[in-house]
Amino acid sequence: MNYYIGVDVGTGSVRAALFNSNGELIKIATNPIETFNSLPDFYEQSSEDIWESVKRVIKSVINGTPKEQIKGIGFDGTCSLVLLDANGQPVTASLDGDDKRNVILWLDHRAEAEANLINMIGHDVLKYVGGKVSLEMEIPKILWIKKNLPESWRRAKLMFDLPDFLTWKATGSES
Repeated sequence: MNYYIGVDVGTGSVRAALFNSNGELIKIATNPIETFNSLPDFYEQSSEDIWESVKRVIKSVINGTPKEQIKGIGFDGTCSLVLLDANGQPVTASLDGDDKRNVILWLDHRAEAEANLINMIGHDVLKYVGGKVSLEMEIPKILWIKKNLPESWRRAKLMFDLPDFLTWKATGSES
């Protein structure tokens, strides 16, 4: 029998589920993740905390399953921005400068002005994202980083949507 793993990172926890090739749920595991909320509309997380939770739930669901029978893994997560330096180390997204807080969560609304600016310009690229950007998307958050955290902007060399970060961590490939 072959098995497949699904991993979902939500606002407050990471979940993994193991399914067999018939689509039957075999096992599920959940682990909490920390969210920082130091200012109104500012919600941050740690990519290292998230990744440790991902590893923990995967280990839990595959315990007792022969590794050669695991044929695939998929990642899903919230629309959250992850900032890393050229060495893959966290770069702060926080006004307090704590590199641990390198994820701007979907729930964070600090980039409202940036989203409004992008939408006001009305560039043709908006046709590909439903006609407008949401402040929950990465581009307004990246613009906010550029405008408000110049040192983070200078240091950040990798910027990922959260599911893409998870795929990169699991595979080592940016594509």
